[in-house]
Amino acid sequence: MTNFNFTIHHASLVVADIAVSLKFYCDIFGMQQVDRPDLGFPGAWLQLGAQQIHLLELKNSDPTTGRPEHGGRDRHIALSVNELAPVKAVLDKNGIAYTLSKSGRKALFCRDPDGNALEILQQT
Repeated sequence: MTNFNFTIHHASLVVADIAVSLKFYCDIFGMQQVDRPDLGFPGAWLQLGAQQIHLLELKNSDPTTGRPEHGGRDRHIALSVNELAPVKAVLDKNGIAYTLSKSGRKALFCRDPDGNALEILQQT
C-alpha cells in the first residue's frame, strides 16, 4: 500500500451570499480573506495557518433544513483553537446557536448562515 502523506490544503463550502458569509467568517471569527483568482462565480478564500476555507457562492443542492441539530452528526469541518471559552463568548454575543461535543471533549458545533456545520475544538 502506498502512503501519499496527504495533508488538507482547503475545504470548500457552498454559500448563498458571499457578503453574509464574509461577515460571519471574517467579522465574527476574525478569519483573513486572501486573494482568489476569478473563477467565473463569486467566492472568497480564507487563510487559516497553512490551510484555507474556500467559500463558493453557487446554487446549493443540499437541503438547508432538516439537518441534525447537533453538527457532529452532519458533514462538518473541524477547526482547532487554543481556548474554547472566547469562541463561546463570541457566539453568545452574536446570538449564534451551538451545541457542545457529545464525547466530552472541549469542543462545540455551530452552523454558518448557510447551515454548514463547523466543529471548533480546543487543542489539548
